[in-house]
Amino acid sequence: MAVASPSPPAGEKKHWWLTNKKMVERYVREAKMLIATQEQSEIEAALGLLEAALSLSPRMEVALELKARCLLYLRRFKEVADMLQDYIPSLKMVISDDTPSSGSSDTSSSQLSREVVTLLSTSGNEPAFKCFSVSDLKKKVMAGLFRNVEKDGQWRYSVLGQACCHLGLMEDAMVLLQTGKRLATAAFRRESISLSDDIFSFTKLPLSGENTSNNQPQTPPRTESESITHLLCHIKLLIRRKTAAIAALDAGLYSEAIRHFSKILDGRRGAPQGFLSECYVHRASAYRSAGRIAEAIADCNRALALDTSCIDALALKATLFETIRCLPDSLHDLEHLKLLYNSILRDRKMPGPVWKRQSVQYREIPGKLCSLASKIQQLKQRVAAGETGNVDYYALIGLRRGCSRSELERAHLLLTLKHKPDKSSSFIDKCEFADEKDVDSVRDRARMSALLLYRLIQKGYTNVMATILDEESAEKQRKKAAAALQAAVQTQPSTQQPPVVRVEAIQEVASGNNNSNRIEKKAAVASPPASVFQGVFCRDLAAVGNLLSQTGYNHPMPMPIPVKYEALSC
Repeated sequence: MAVASPSPPAGEKKHWWLTNKKMVERYVREAKMLIATQEQSEIEAALGLLEAALSLSPRMEVALELKARCLLYLRRFKEVADMLQDYIPSLKMVISDDTPSSGSSDTSSSQLSREVVTLLSTSGNEPAFKCFSVSDLKKKVMAGLFRNVEKDGQWRYSVLGQACCHLGLMEDAMVLLQTGKRLATAAFRRESISLSDDIFSFTKLPLSGENTSNNQPQTPPRTESESITHLLCHIKLLIRRKTAAIAALDAGLYSEAIRHFSKILDGRRGAPQGFLSECYVHRASAYRSAGRIAEAIADCNRALALDTSCIDALALKATLFETIRCLPDSLHDLEHLKLLYNSILRDRKMPGPVWKRQSVQYREIPGKLCSLASKIQQLKQRVAAGETGNVDYYALIGLRRGCSRSELERAHLLLTLKHKPDKSSSFIDKCEFADEKDVDSVRDRARMSALLLYRLIQKGYTNVMATILDEESAEKQRKKAAAALQAAVQTQPSTQQPPVVRVEAIQEVASGNNNSNRIEKKAAVASPPASVFQGVFCRDLAAVGNLLSQTGYNHPMPMPIPVKYEALSC
């Protein structure tokens, strides 16, 4: 009869589990030692150890926390967001209809796994049977028994909030950091209840007999709580300024909106890349409404340099070029936007990671693509009709038609100093990049777009200056002709006699009656004085006497009538 012996597979399985557990603990212990050095190379090595530990134990909370903090220290914020994307508030609010069907199944399944599922419907006062997790119940019971604070989810809010801030998700970062701060405060309050008063010691002060080499007090290193508090204040300031700027833009106060956006974009403290791209688009819209086309195009170029897939910037830039009738450039931007829409439909997802904020929903893309195709066709017909050379450079520079040369030179000087290609990448110094590898590509895109805009401004200045010179030459010719005509009019009265009243007396004497003499007068009236009678010498004395008798020359008059005679030499 054989003796029963323990099965080898069971022993091997137990030995394998113990071995993996010891390996995971060793990886985590070595990673903590490397992280304590605060050196980048050592932290990268610790990250490799944590990856190995998580491959053996994927749900180990300590390894997950250390990995997230290592990624945050190495400024790999996108990986932190991908790792903890289930905790981003804005991502939870996304409706499943806005995402394609292939990705909606995973999202809906993950949401259903977190929710409580009702197995039986309630009827009357009978309670419903619900699914619950035994592990969660165990954690709650153990936390109640030992009065220990459960910190498993607390670190996620602080780490993910900092990552979202650097990625430009300001609203999400504010919610996450406030939640983490509130949880940390509540945890510390619960811990302090069970602690004695003896553990709260005062800070050690130097004694009177001790020699202090430096009288200045040393500033202690900032704790994580203080850093989060300062970061939260900065986030609130940026959100407040952006809200005020958008409110002014919606109210039609474009100069006020530009001022608020400029405080964000030109501030002393930098802002994240995604947040700055969004603010540049909004300020470009305000510039467009204010009639400053060149500044609006420059802001669209900066937004596209920071984010090449920014749909709003591409659409607004195409509209601006169409406004000034620069149709080839407008067509180029519309074609770029069409390619972006086609790539979205091909990939069945919006560009960028899933947590990236989009201004256009996926279900709107087909309709926008149809309207965009018709718009491109219309512009091509206008280009074929020969409208390419009729660019409105006055609107580009921001001048009225008929402006003077001084106004043009002043506007051109301001635009040249502001949009010089050498200064095109100055805005990069105020930008916090999520990935430092993007700096060179952003600088190249900004320089190229700024060079194209600068050439367009110079071409507009040359065109408008030529128009102004032509108008000035035409005005000089008109003034010269008017001066010559006035001089001719002034010299004409000095060479000619003043106009006089010419009287022609015609005497018709009837053969049978001397009293039937009739005088016909034909007068060409000029403008003599009213009290002076002008006449000419007449050789017919009989006619002169007859005229004098008719005027009453021989009758006494109260006032003499002045008479002016002119004699003609024979």
